[in-house]
Amino acid sequence: MSYPRLIINLEKIYQNAYTLQKICEKNDIELVGVTKLVLGDPQIAQVLKEAGINKLGDSRLINIKKMIKNKISGPFQLLRIPMISELEEVIKYVDEILVSEIETAIIIEELAKKYDKNIQIIFMIDVGDLREGLWYEDAPKKIEKLAQKLKTAKLRGIGTNLGCFGGVLPTVDNMNLMIEIKKYLEEKLGKELIISGGNTVALNLLETGNLPKGINQFRVGEALLLGTDATGHRDIPYLSQDTVILESEIIEIDYKPSVPVGEIGRDSMGRIPHFEDKGWRKRAILAMGEQDIDPRGLKPFDEKLEILHASSDHTIVDISDSENDYSLGNIIRFHMSYGCALRAFTSPYVEKIYK
Repeated sequence: MSYPRLIINLEKIYQNAYTLQKICEKNDIELVGVTKLVLGDPQIAQVLKEAGINKLGDSRLINIKKMIKNKISGPFQLLRIPMISELEEVIKYVDEILVSEIETAIIIEELAKKYDKNIQIIFMIDVGDLREGLWYEDAPKKIEKLAQKLKTAKLRGIGTNLGCFGGVLPTVDNMNLMIEIKKYLEEKLGKELIISGGNTVALNLLETGNLPKGINQFRVGEALLLGTDATGHRDIPYLSQDTVILESEIIEIDYKPSVPVGEIGRDSMGRIPHFEDKGWRKRAILAMGEQDIDPRGLKPFDEKLEILHASSDHTIVDISDSENDYSLGNIIRFHMSYGCALRAFTSPYVEKIYK
């Protein structure tokens, strides 16, 4: 047994996935289960499939290849717009691709012919978040021209991403923009298209009944795997947040001043730290740091603990106000934000235990 470690509750992940799949199914929405947080973990991917989710999505081709190697069935969606250098492999392993460049789509068409594969393309549109996609005012005519050049590859629909770069929330207005573009394209091309318009933060529109009809694909990872919505800044009430728990061991306990002594420069990460003078405090050092987790995203089970700071290998916690009598070797447990969990799953130094 080693620490830090993640305790991954597969049953609770299953329940989250089953719940969301049923909600989406009821609303005629295809749910793509996103596995990028867990690096395409085959055990977790299998749980999502068993919960009724048909399609899995990931932003890294290496994760999709890992799932295929471990006999996880597709179809698979590539979430991150692809690099030209990886397209030949993408065509071999992926069934549906999010694309935002006309040139990329043309190369996909050429490769689809070469390998005789009817790859599906979802063309991304930027409705304000300023991440990937054609700007919404330019998108309709450009996508119309592109679609007429696609013969083997197929334009399945259009998509958008919100909340990840600019923090722009999904609203009725920006969703209706997508519906207007879809209607234009369907009329010009004479075919039905889907709108891949939702991620975890868009679930709120669905819950409140404000999601416009016609948004019919959601790409969801955080809600399935953590039961949280980082962009919406909430725990999702009908999902479990006890899916993944972080445990870390105390390697030092001592009383020290709350403000460093000496001239303050930058810390090991190049930041200028700030400290509040609270006098002498009882502090614990945990055997994990910035290389393992994002300390800003740690949520201690013991609410009386305060995360002070972290270096690459150590996290300092103020335990002065806790009612627990912590000692050397004790384990402290945490829920995590999405960003913190992402780093923990990515770190080879954090053990993964399946429950």
